[in-house]
Amino acid sequence: MHDLVDYETRGIPTVMVASSEFVAAAERQSTALGLPALATQAVYVPHPIQDATDAEMREKARNAFNAIVDAITG
Repeated sequence: MHDLVDYETRGIPTVMVASSEFVAAAERQSTALGLPALATQAVYVPHPIQDATDAEMREKARNAFNAIVDAITG
């Protein structure tokens, strides 16, 4: 998230993609870093990630793709 804040403050658009398990943590950290919109405009994919197979990860990516594009071009 620190990198996203750095990019955003330099005018480089970003979007955070995270597991749905980390919504509350992302909200707290983005607020603490002064850019709460990073969490509210983030794209959250279904948890878990760690044990997902390659095929499951590709499916998560396909399902999130349009939301990621919308968030970054918004």
